[in-house]
Amino acid sequence: MNDLVQIVLNFKDRFLTNSQFIALVSALIGLLVGFAAVAIKNSVHFIQTFIKSGTLAHYNHSVYFILPMIGIALVLVFIKYILRKPIYHGIPNLLYSIAETRGHIKKHNLFSSIIASAFTVGFGGSVGLEGPTVATGAAYGSAVSLGLKIPYKQVILMLGAASAAALSAIFKAPLAGVVFAMEVIMIDLTVSSVVPLIIASVTAILTSYFFMGTEVLYHFDLKEMYKMSDLPYFALLGIITGLLSLYFTKVYLFLNVIFKKLKNIWVRLLLGGSLLGALIYLFPALYGEGYEVINQALNGNLNAVIESPLLSYFVDNPLLVFLVVFLVILLKSFATSLTIASGGVGGIFAPTLFNGSIIGLLFAQLMTHFGKYLPASNFALVGMAGTIAGVLHAPLTAIFLIAEISGGYQLLIPLMIVSLISFITTRAFMSKSVYTFQLAERGQLLTHHADNNILKMMDVRSLLETDFKSVKPDAKLRDLVDAIQQSNRNIFPVVDEAGVFKGMISMEDVRKIIFKPQLYYSVTVDSLMIQPQVTILPNETMNSIASKLHKTSYYNIPVLDDNNHYLGFVSRANVFSEYRKLLKDFSSE
Repeated sequence: MNDLVQIVLNFKDRFLTNSQFIALVSALIGLLVGFAAVAIKNSVHFIQTFIKSGTLAHYNHSVYFILPMIGIALVLVFIKYILRKPIYHGIPNLLYSIAETRGHIKKHNLFSSIIASAFTVGFGGSVGLEGPTVATGAAYGSAVSLGLKIPYKQVILMLGAASAAALSAIFKAPLAGVVFAMEVIMIDLTVSSVVPLIIASVTAILTSYFFMGTEVLYHFDLKEMYKMSDLPYFALLGIITGLLSLYFTKVYLFLNVIFKKLKNIWVRLLLGGSLLGALIYLFPALYGEGYEVINQALNGNLNAVIESPLLSYFVDNPLLVFLVVFLVILLKSFATSLTIASGGVGGIFAPTLFNGSIIGLLFAQLMTHFGKYLPASNFALVGMAGTIAGVLHAPLTAIFLIAEISGGYQLLIPLMIVSLISFITTRAFMSKSVYTFQLAERGQLLTHHADNNILKMMDVRSLLETDFKSVKPDAKLRDLVDAIQQSNRNIFPVVDEAGVFKGMISMEDVRKIIFKPQLYYSVTVDSLMIQPQVTILPNETMNSIASKLHKTSYYNIPVLDDNNHYLGFVSRANVFSEYRKLLKDFSSE
């Protein structure tokens, strides 16, 4: 393999410019991600076909109770006994790899998310396939770019290209894939960066077309154009979808925290799987990705939401129907969260679209019921954009994704209104998205803020300077003078026999006495040393270190481990030099 890589690199050096090489790598990543999307989709289709037409077909409605638990159990067996490594959830794992591991994604992600998500969704887990597809695509992007020894800046670009390709292939929406990579994944963007995103996105969708056809995912026919008088109602729907997005995020984060406290994975499965099975048994619309329900909602039909032997008597009472539908919307958040918290692997795109389409349809039908006619299909469509914008904090992705996957560009203005208002509403209560909240809490998130991103990429250990001459606390002034003569530094750490940091001495503090030989054997080092106002831990964030340098007059701050052992110093000059180097690197085309 190394010989092949070397051949490729030699060919690149002889015949290709760097931009041409990146374009070819982007196309390769798009092709691989397209294959991954096809594999995930076909795996789920195979399992669902087996369940619906195979040995389980003769069972009655009660089979819905047990199927999701079986799927999640298979995932847990696969992870614990076959893979023996954890599978982290798609997009947060990608963002973490960019921030913390310089784009390195573990090799098992090349296939593990495909298998785990196929079991989860195929057996009815209430999640989607978008997150696992992005995770798998990112793994291919990481493997290819790191294998070809691409610089870190362009590794990030390739991960963005893989994400664009994944969304493009799974939704058949190449433009939305590019926008998603720019808005959610990419931390920095130049004009030249857009080209690889487009190449990967187009290559992935062509691969998807070749294997799965060109049919759109959601079938939407614009039956009537919106009116100007409808715009205030679209704005109101934006507020509603924003609040619903906030509710979804809160439920998702809350249940994940609760279930993480259960250390035994089988207890999680039993509790979460039972609750999930009960929800799906009562409300079959919560089963699986819910694309059939969404498509019916886009045709103005709520029947798929309330199809259940237990709910059939509600259909003659419109207000009871509305209440049941609203309950399904609220419970979808629980079903999705329980699927993932129990051990399933899946994404939140599809559940978010599910909620958006139904809340939009429900809102339009309620308004019509009370005297204000609104075109139900239009509101179902733009409701999807509202929840995507709110949950993902990505209004541009929402606008282009919904317009592209449905062909609803004629509703671009309502899509923009609902997406923007939903985003603003959600951000008013929660500044981070469902993807970034936990990463941001741990300081493991890169954002579009260039200054913070560059600091985040800097590492204490790479800045550590160890060429300081140390002295012992019981040493004499004579020993300190000898150390001064042997060092080019003006700071001297005081360290005992066990390596524990006791203090430090600055040349400024002893300059007046080092030329007094009569004091050489009567003055000890511990009487001269001072305690620094601040110290640094080896795992401390660069934002914290920059703050300490800013608040103190120190040019050098000691780095100590948890046991107060001396490791070295971090200097103001070295931090600034590394910052300038990274800034220059990431600002260049």
